[in-house]
Amino acid sequence: MNRGEAFDIETGLPESMYRKERSPTLLRVAREYLNHVWPDLSPNSRGRLVDGLAVAVQGFLTEEPDAEPAVIRRLLTTFALPPDGATIEPTPEGLELAAWLADHSRQVVELADQDGVTEVGRALRTNLDGKRAANSTVDTRKGALVQALGFAVDKTYLGKNPFSGLNLVKFRDVQAVDPGVVVNPLQARELLASVSYVRPRGRNRSWRPFFAALYYGGIRPSEARFLAEQHCELPRTGWGALVLPNSLGRSAARYSDDGQTYQVRSLKHRADTATRTVPIPPVLVRLFLDHLDEVGTGPDGRLFWGKDGAPISNASYTDIWRRARLLGLPPRLAGSMLAGRPYDLRHAAVSSWIAAGVPLPDVADRAGHTVDMLTKVYAKFVHGTRSTANRKIEMFLDDDLD
Repeated sequence: MNRGEAFDIETGLPESMYRKERSPTLLRVAREYLNHVWPDLSPNSRGRLVDGLAVAVQGFLTEEPDAEPAVIRRLLTTFALPPDGATIEPTPEGLELAAWLADHSRQVVELADQDGVTEVGRALRTNLDGKRAANSTVDTRKGALVQALGFAVDKTYLGKNPFSGLNLVKFRDVQAVDPGVVVNPLQARELLASVSYVRPRGRNRSWRPFFAALYYGGIRPSEARFLAEQHCELPRTGWGALVLPNSLGRSAARYSDDGQTYQVRSLKHRADTATRTVPIPPVLVRLFLDHLDEVGTGPDGRLFWGKDGAPISNASYTDIWRRARLLGLPPRLAGSMLAGRPYDLRHAAVSSWIAAGVPLPDVADRAGHTVDMLTKVYAKFVHGTRSTANRKIEMFLDDDLD
């Protein structure tokens, strides 16, 4: 029956049948796309694409595999999807599973049908443990698939991109900072003081200024890791400033061209050459000055460094913070979410500035965020200030009765 469909001149087949005849699998399209864009991507962008496409490929197979879902996911992200040179050689059993996945990945043209879109959409919304993925995670996964399917359209494997403009998230939850993680100023001072009593094994170096930079400066750990002496304005009295040019981020070594774990990146939400100036209070200025006098800088001029002059690792500062919490918080709070991660010090900083009445545009500029982001994510109660707010409301209501 002629449905008004175009025909391929060489084969004489209707366009839909022609595409089905020559359609590659989703696994092959994903791998082709990754090979195509890999040279132009940062290590973290490579990782996000691989992870997102692995979810889609795993959710679009002709039959259920015998292997555990976590095993399949790891094989896809470490061997079946990344380009040569960015893979980890699997075991013989892993090679057999990779061949099985290649044989049982469904044709990408099947995504032209609503059933296929529904099936992959469900996979993108679901984590390996069967729980619903966070909206931001779903968006990231969908973004990876949209890019790969756009490549498939360009290659004429698909007539149109079925996921472009598709909303996979029914309810938009704001990823707001939980007030239970935000320390008040007294708790922050006690925690920072406790850091001084935590010593890394075999070394004697103060971590207090590093964590203080997150709290008093509100900067990210990756930004603190990049800090060098020339980025700091440290007067002997009064306020100073940090002029942040870059951050030092971390990604899997196999996703970087030079095999390095740490990469210099531009600041988040900034152009490549843009800097961000963060005023810092006298207490942080003094901590930095004392640190420079007593410890100095690393071999490359950085304020904070790890073993053999390498950048400090996430594992190192996370372990220091874990032990500092046990020293600086009473047992009831040490077992809670309060300042559970070093990054929560930044949350506390931004929330404190808002609670202190600093105008939101100024807070946004210091934190490297937009005002919209602040009002949605950071404008939360500082731990322990709810009773103060209640008293203010009560006073207002009492005055209204007079």
